[in-house]
Amino acid sequence: MANYQTRFEAQQNILNYILMFYNSRRLHSYLGYQSPNQYEQNMAKLEKAA
Repeated sequence: MANYQTRFEAQQNILNYILMFYNSRRLHSYLGYQSPNQYEQNMAKLEKAA
């Protein structure tokens, strides 16, 4: 567990986790229940095939 000097530091760390790690891996119904990372990979494969 990390020790933070301020509450702001802790909030920034949590925000970075949500934005950079969690959201890039969680499934999004808008993307056909794929993660944004999976969606990007699939789109890149389709562009190469075209």
